[in-house]
Formats: sequence, C-alpha cells, structure tokens
Amino acid sequence: MLHLDPNLLPHYLAGNHDELGPLSDTPYLIVDAVSFGNVSDISSHSTLPCPVLGVGPIPESASNLCDVIVDEEASLDAMIKNIDQHPMAASVLVQTLRAVEHASWQDGLLIESLAYASLQGGPEYQHWLENHDQSTTTPITDQGPPVIIERHKNILSLRLNRASRRNAISIEMRDALCEAFDLALLDDEIEHISISGNGACFSTGGDLEEFGQTPDAVTGHLVRSLRLPGKKLARCASKMKITAHVHSACIGAGIELAAFADTIVAAGDSFFQLPELKFGLIPGAGGCVSLVKRIGRQHASEICLSGKKIKVKRALEIGLVDKIQLN
Repeated sequence: MLHLDPNLLPHYLAGNHDELGPLSDTPYLIVDAVSFGNVSDISSHSTLPCPVLGVGPIPESASNLCDVIVDEEASLDAMIKNIDQHPMAASVLVQTLRAVEHASWQDGLLIESLAYASLQGGPEYQHWLENHDQSTTTPITDQGPPVIIERHKNILSLRLNRASRRNAISIEMRDALCEAFDLALLDDEIEHISISGNGACFSTGGDLEEFGQTPDAVTGHLVRSLRLPGKKLARCASKMKITAHVHSACIGAGIELAAFADTIVAAGDSFFQLPELKFGLIPGAGGCVSLVKRIGRQHASEICLSGKKIKVKRALEIGLVDKIQLN
C-alpha cells in the first residue's frame, strides 16, 4: 500500500503533484494523523488528482482533505484493488464528488454528465465494452408499460414494470419515467409521488445490454441533459413529497434515482451497490449528486470506490435509507 511520507504532504498541497494520479505510479494516497504533522494550512477540500484515503483518527481540520475515512487499513482493500484496476475512473470520480459537494443539484448534474462523458471516451470503459458479451438479449415478458402509473387523489404512484429484466433502467423505462415526472410537474394537484418496483427487486440499474449504443460521448451528454429521470425527479422533489419503496437489489441507477426521494423505505432484504467503477465509469444517473446530498461525499466515495454491497442496516446507519420495513 502507498503510505504517504508525512514530509511530502505540504509539498503536494502546494501544487507540486505531477507525480500523483492515474498517469503515474501513485494512483492513490493513504494518510493518517501523522501525515498532517507538518501541514499548517489545509484547504476546504483536496485538489490532489487522486483518491485520498484516510485511516482514522484524522484531525477534524484535515478531514475534508480525505475522500474516504475508515477506522482500519484493512477496510481499504477493496477500494485499493478497484483504484489499481481503474485509476482513471477513480480519479475522475473523486474530483467529480468534490466539485458537486457544494454545488446546486442543477450544476452538480451538469458536472456529473460531463465527467461521465469524458470516461465514455476513455480506455478503461472502452476496454470493458470490448470484453463485454452483448450477443444475447433477455426477452421482455412483462405485461403492460415499462412504468405503471396510477393516480390516487393527490398521489401519483409509479411502479417499475420490467421484472423479467430485473427492472433495469432501459431506454424505454427512462423515457417512461421522464414522462411520468413531467406529468407530475404539470399537475399542481399532485402533492406526493410514490415509486416502487414489481418483481424480485427494485432495480439492478442501467441496462447493460444497451451499454455502448450511444453514437458518441457528446451525444450521450446531450441526451442526459434532456432525458435524465434523476434531473426531473429532483425538480419534482422541490415541489412535492417523494417516497421510494425499495426491496432486494437496488444497484447503480436504481439507488441513484431513489436517493433523490425525501424518504426511502427499504424492505429488510434490500441491499445497495454502485459498481460503475469496474466499467471504467462513475455513477451517471444522478448519483454523484443524489448520494452526496443524502449521505455526504466521503460515504459516497467509499461506496463507489469499493463497489461492495451495502446491507440495509448499514444503509440506515449512514442515512442512505430512512426506514426499514420488515414485513
């Protein structure tokens, strides 16, 4: 592991960090309390071009420098493995989360989309695409539209309805969600949106069978600017109450979208995961914004960098969900 020489931190913070980052042999830094012994002035957040992994206890004055803070070094193992395998995506991830931390959700989504687009044209994502088998397509066997929309007085109920595809967020489901949120924004009588999913799980996130179909990264950014469900849901959240009811797998775009809700009610079997780094990407369905706003930059960084499943009790502890529904 790449422990930081305490004497080098002031040097790096002064802007002398050409030897750091994904294009160097130092794609991350591990810091502890000793690392800050010679630092007299610490900026509000890190400008270092790589993930800064803190092993506690970290001085309070220095905590914002760290992208992740853990109690024990062993907790860094999964993160370090992912960073070593995908150093470019890891660097872009932490830089993006730092930028959106104090930005408005509108500016944050713009930053996220531009960062995502840059990685779509990068070697890590292209390598994943080249090795991803897209020769088979899972048939859709569900009856009805991709999102079932029901109105009960002032409540708009939305149910993801592609259980045969584990409610993956496909283009058809994306468009259906956008239309439903547009409806809510146009109807002043709607005061509450309830979101849930049919089938075995809430959603396994972006439909991997459709990855790589966007003509180019710029087009992808422009489509997200116009047709991102998370963006429309964030607008709805400024006008009305949003409740997401999740169960079992809540992965990638599934939790990114749900995190915009005021309240997330999770079944006892729920688990959460952000696996985008292994694709050479970052969360691109709004998660860089929704998760940072909901659980803070450091918890969001930890979940993204590790790619590990988060059980529902841990999710409740960090505020990723608001209530566990046991029955």
